[in-house]
Amino acid sequence: MSDGRSGSGFGGESLLFLTDEQLRQGIEAMFFAYQGFTADPDRILAELAYGRAHHRAMHFINRAPGTTVNNLLSILGVTKQSLNRVLRALVEDGLVDSRVGTLDKRERNLYLTDRGRELEQRLSDAQRIRMRAAYKQAGPEAVQGFKKVLEAMMDADMRRAYADLREASQ
Repeated sequence: MSDGRSGSGFGGESLLFLTDEQLRQGIEAMFFAYQGFTADPDRILAELAYGRAHHRAMHFINRAPGTTVNNLLSILGVTKQSLNRVLRALVEDGLVDSRVGTLDKRERNLYLTDRGRELEQRLSDAQRIRMRAAYKQAGPEAVQGFKKVLEAMMDADMRRAYADLREASQ
């Protein structure tokens, strides 16, 4: 195992002393990887005149059925107006069910309908296929390193929301 001062995937130079050029290459790799990661779901969403915001909302509603609008706002980091526009379309199209809260009547609890779960499954399957292939090609050590890098890039609030979401699903 490396002590962090020897070879890396960046031309064998130390990861502790990345050059601006190496960082630029990493940034560009993220841009292109994200483009690939979203390409398949984007094609499916385009058929329905939806965008990535619809996908993100459906993903997190699926992960936490009954989540509140406020919780979704916090996770997605979008404005209430923006989220309301997305949710309105999903509800009107029969993909999301918005129910009055059981504990607080002012809250709205969000659930995917059967059709919503089917669409979310198609979108996530496309990403899982790509992610599984990349993880398999990169190997377990790279997967763990990638996860650490992603978590380190998250703001503290997002890291907490990510940890909460992982905890809730275990």
